[in-house]
Amino acid sequence: MKKIILFSIIAASTAFTSCNDLLEPAIENHRQINDMYSNPTFAQGLMNQVYILMPYSNSSVSDVATDDAVTNDRASNYMRMATGSWASDMDPMSQWQNRYNAINYLNIMLENSDMVEWVANNKALTAMYNDQYKGEAYALRALHYYFLMRAHAGKTSDGRFLGVPLFLKGQDAETPQEELNKARNTFKECYDQMIADVNKAIELLPVADGDIASDNDVPAKYKQMGGTAADYNRAFGNHQIGKITSPVAEAIRAQIAFMAASPAFSEASGVTWAQAADFLAQSLDRIGGVSGIDPDGWKWFTNTSFIDNMKQGEMQKEVLWRGNRRDSESSIEKDCFPPSIYGNGRINPTQNLVDAFPMANGYPITEAASNYNPQDPYADRDPRLATYILLNESKMGVEDKTIITGIYGTNRDALNRDNGSSTRTGYYLRKGLRSDVNLNPSSTVGKSHYTPRIRFTELFLDYAEAANEAWGPTGKGTHNYSAKDIIKAIRSRAGVGGDDDPYLEACATSTDKMRELIRNERRLELCFENQRFYDLRRWNVNLNKLNETAQGMQIDKLADGTLTYTVLPSVEVRNYKNYMYYGPIPFVETRKYNALEQNEGWR
Repeated sequence: MKKIILFSIIAASTAFTSCNDLLEPAIENHRQINDMYSNPTFAQGLMNQVYILMPYSNSSVSDVATDDAVTNDRASNYMRMATGSWASDMDPMSQWQNRYNAINYLNIMLENSDMVEWVANNKALTAMYNDQYKGEAYALRALHYYFLMRAHAGKTSDGRFLGVPLFLKGQDAETPQEELNKARNTFKECYDQMIADVNKAIELLPVADGDIASDNDVPAKYKQMGGTAADYNRAFGNHQIGKITSPVAEAIRAQIAFMAASPAFSEASGVTWAQAADFLAQSLDRIGGVSGIDPDGWKWFTNTSFIDNMKQGEMQKEVLWRGNRRDSESSIEKDCFPPSIYGNGRINPTQNLVDAFPMANGYPITEAASNYNPQDPYADRDPRLATYILLNESKMGVEDKTIITGIYGTNRDALNRDNGSSTRTGYYLRKGLRSDVNLNPSSTVGKSHYTPRIRFTELFLDYAEAANEAWGPTGKGTHNYSAKDIIKAIRSRAGVGGDDDPYLEACATSTDKMRELIRNERRLELCFENQRFYDLRRWNVNLNKLNETAQGMQIDKLADGTLTYTVLPSVEVRNYKNYMYYGPIPFVETRKYNALEQNEGWR
């Protein structure tokens, strides 16, 4: 791996009073590690560095390398990757450097936290702070290894299934080269380490941040040290809301197990679908299972009033854990708005994805019972379609401008009108964007945004998939809800299927049919959230599916005003090879360290 030299740590500007919203870079201080023992602000700076390196994207990036979207950015590395140029020295999906940098900071924190005098002359409060930061560090180390594994685990040419090298000690400029030249651990060893880290985090972290009312509420291990409610509230109280808690750590554990139980990894991990479902249920039971599904969770990004006014660490019901609120921002809209409202139209949803949305009655458009009309293709469709994708003649922007993507349009919004900003598929992105952002250069107005790190909808869909594979569509294991129960609730809240949802009922007679429905619901609910690329690979789909050609829709208008619809069958041809279900180890790393084996097929 990259030799990490710790020249400096960015110190926190406020000691022990900020949630994740306040973790921002501050002044660099060139110090030694042992300086943190007497300066807890410096120690907190280690965690700030980790948050700067968090693996969550603020926008859709990898979806354009799947059957869900293309980009009009001809210089995009994701386009290059999808069309045949993916290589170990050209890997936009690589997680190697940033994950290991973050892990190094976390290792240093874990090695030194016990020696930090978090609060002078207060044993109980020092123990509380120590537990908070160590628990957070264990959870985050597991999280960063999870993203590393998802991107780089795979089979070697001799058939062994390997993960990544496990580095559990901090490194600096003095670390011997032989300690860095380390072979990859097995997938199972990596899985066990991630689970062990999360379990430690769960032991150390509170169930919820927030003030307690009296000394009687202080946990016993702190009370016996003399800890008071005031101490506890200082360490874990309201000002810490939004940091990692044990429920967040539980969700990270469930995501790890879910990946490990998937077809691409289960043989190497030994993790079963039932085990993954059990972990997921622990997270979902905290909100009451199916009854806790947010009725508006499918359109969380449209609740702009809440987003603009949410308090420090406050969550929407749909969101378990989020990133910072970013105020007065317009970069996502600049990338994705249509050109007539001053955007670059970068992400163009495909006809493939549009066709995956069922009719409002719940039937796929390929079923006769759907009553789909190809001459009026957007009528009576799943409401999520028009919420996530900007369709021809839809309105968008602060002026509620009508966007014409058909070739009869008179500006650059029209299909292929401009090579650098027009849609290539007949569609623009809507999901995650705020129509009240104004990009007009004479009156630009940005708005608040945030990145959901873990959405409950994702966890529910994970559980539905795992439960269906473990116990069938209606089986519940030891829990109170089935795959069918979850899919019914998710479809119903979006207005799909009606009260009876006959298509769901038909799918519930077969694990195979339910599997396809669950996968499709996942595709719709999580589109443009950087999930599809990894889903297709962990499912080990047929190579033809991985290489499904991106399609579009050409819309024209006749003299009498009638619109005509013609599918564009070949907007972009994909060119993945059969070894590309698993990503490469970076070329520069395998050249640097001879103990680091490459995955099969990659050079």
